[in-house]
Parts: sequence; C-alpha cells; structure tokens
Amino acid sequence: MERQFWIYIVASQRNGTIYIGVTNDLARRAWEHAEGKVAGFTQKYNLKKLVYYEEFPSITGAIKREKQLKGWKRERKLDLIEAHNPQWLDLRPQL
Repeated sequence: MERQFWIYIVASQRNGTIYIGVTNDLARRAWEHAEGKVAGFTQKYNLKKLVYYEEFPSITGAIKREKQLKGWKRERKLDLIEAHNPQWLDLRPQL
C-alpha cells in the first residue's frame, strides 16, 4: 500500500489567522482541528476550517513544501488559498 502525505492550511475565518501543517492522515487531522483537539497555536486561535491542502507521495516532499509555504509572506499564502478556494469553504466534506 502506497503512503500519502499532505500539507494543509487551517484558518479561523476568511483572511484571518492561518496555520500550515503536514500530516499522513488529512481527514483525521482536519477533524482534530475542527473539534479543537490540537493543543497549542491552532486551539488558541480557534483554527478549525480546512481551507487548502496538497497531496504528496513522500514525507520528504510534503515537509519541503510545508517549509516553502511557511517562508512565504502572508499575502502570498492568502493568494494561494484564494486561487484554489475563493469562498474559503471548509474542505473537510470533500475528504
């Protein structure tokens, strides 16, 4: 069985606070954020909505992309979300 990995962005609201993470189980991780089960930054800032994600065949590729996105300026990150999810919908139902 081939493993899959994802980078993802969760947000509090449109153009609000965002968090970029990496996981090997996107559905589980998105649920954990939505339910407030992830202690720390995302819980503190109420980041519950999955607004963007990308899939990778290796953890190395996913971590590389995560670091790349974290290095971007905020405006560029928001533009990425807007390009793929202009309504800032919660993408969890698509999983």
